[in-house]
Amino acid sequence: MPRLDEAAFTELVAPYRHELQVHCYRLLGSYEDAEEALQDTLLSAWRHHEGFEGRSTIRTWLYRIATNRCLDHLRAGRRTPVGTPLSRQPPVPSSVGEVPWLQPYPDDLLAPDPADVVEDREALSLAYVRALQLLPPQQRVVLVLRDVLSFRASEVAAMLETTEESVTSALKRARATLKVEQPPEPPPPPRSAVERRVVDAWVEAFSRLDVPRLVELLTEDAWLRMPPLPFEYHGREAAAQFFTAMSGGERDVRIIQTRANGQPAFAAYGEDPVTGLWHCKGLFVMTLAGEHVHEVTRFEPALVTLAGLPRTLAE
Repeated sequence: MPRLDEAAFTELVAPYRHELQVHCYRLLGSYEDAEEALQDTLLSAWRHHEGFEGRSTIRTWLYRIATNRCLDHLRAGRRTPVGTPLSRQPPVPSSVGEVPWLQPYPDDLLAPDPADVVEDREALSLAYVRALQLLPPQQRVVLVLRDVLSFRASEVAAMLETTEESVTSALKRARATLKVEQPPEPPPPPRSAVERRVVDAWVEAFSRLDVPRLVELLTEDAWLRMPPLPFEYHGREAAAQFFTAMSGGERDVRIIQTRANGQPAFAAYGEDPVTGLWHCKGLFVMTLAGEHVHEVTRFEPALVTLAGLPRTLAE
């Protein structure tokens, strides 16, 4: 490829920028890490674009770079995420979370036209991304490249500088190991009347901290999660204990609804009695099962800005 100026290079890679970010997010499970890997990918591509010989498509070449930047990131070791302490002492959790670095991917950042980008919404769900993080890096990469993005085994082998036999073996092991948690019933269609009814009922109860109503809306085997904090609560009884411990004397929460990972989500704000300002308490992503809520995952307050929401609301 001839030497390009910055404007020409930016135009060349622009059609692939979004899908590369989503690819990095699936592999790393963190929006912030994915953005860092994307920047490393584009910088590497810029520095070495003259060496591109056209033996693959531009898209495949960029995926090769992005995949290897993600593998470099994983080999370097995870930064230990630090979570904001809860406002009150929580009850003993049911289990300890295994993916503390998990972050949401706001729907506002997804491509509006499915024809514009190779993107499987189910393969961006929190459950799927969480399950991917528990696979060894090489298996994770091969599974995503083959099953989500539909690259051929020969293309994946070239990206990873290995053999097709190794790719096939890694894919077989990954498929056998991957365990994506499924709700007891399928979720209602996105933005459907049923989804809206369930979400509105949950938000109304949450805004009033109506613990009995919240528990009623949960499935029997519901999960409450809050990465990077390690606490996980499984089942209605554990959820009731958690909500009761956290509710304290507060009875007023402001809610702004949004979406992330193709799922309903909302930001919750609590009032500061001194300043009168409403500070974000977290970004909550919901997994629905029929007309119930199967999982609520709470993320750090700072992450609401990814969804274009403010950290603080005026009085």
